Amino acid sequence: MLRKFLPNEHVKSIFNIDPVSLRQKGIKGIITDLDNTLVAWDVKNATPDIIQWFKEMKEQEIKVTIISNNKQERVKLFSEPLDTPFVYSARKPLSHAFKSAAREMKLKKEDIVVIGDQLLTDVLGGNFAGFYTILVVPIVDTDEKLTQFNRKIERRILSYMRKKGKISWEE
Repeated sequence: MLRKFLPNEHVKSIFNIDPVSLRQKGIKGIITDLDNTLVAWDVKNATPDIIQWFKEMKEQEIKVTIISNNKQERVKLFSEPLDTPFVYSARKPLSHAFKSAAREMKLKKEDIVVIGDQLLTDVLGGNFAGFYTILVVPIVDTDEKLTQFNRKIERRILSYMRKKGKISWEE
């Protein structure tokens, strides 16, 4: 069961995910989390760097969909200026939102990567749905209340995986 918490890859930030490399691997789509993955959870709009990252993905013809457990107002405010499809109240780690995003992009799951900052929602949900998963380090150390609880569980899982030699990265 703990295998489902293990991402396929771990990077420091979304900016370490290169669109040219993704295309070379045959990736045509990204399903990404919003809060603490693209911007800090309390930042409403995309930063200039995020806008540039989305532009580079578009130039490489990589489709991006944002899925978030947050409310419609929050996700819409962020996504619409980027002209990016989104799913709100996704109920991650349940796999429905991931599969729905893939259908909307008209891509097969092997053509898509899931990116997020949480094991208990993004990685677990992406793995359950059968996608390649990439864990990013959270942008900030602060979180909403529910996420703070998840982080405590996440730290224990990561610690266990390190001790068992399943992962080798450092926080």
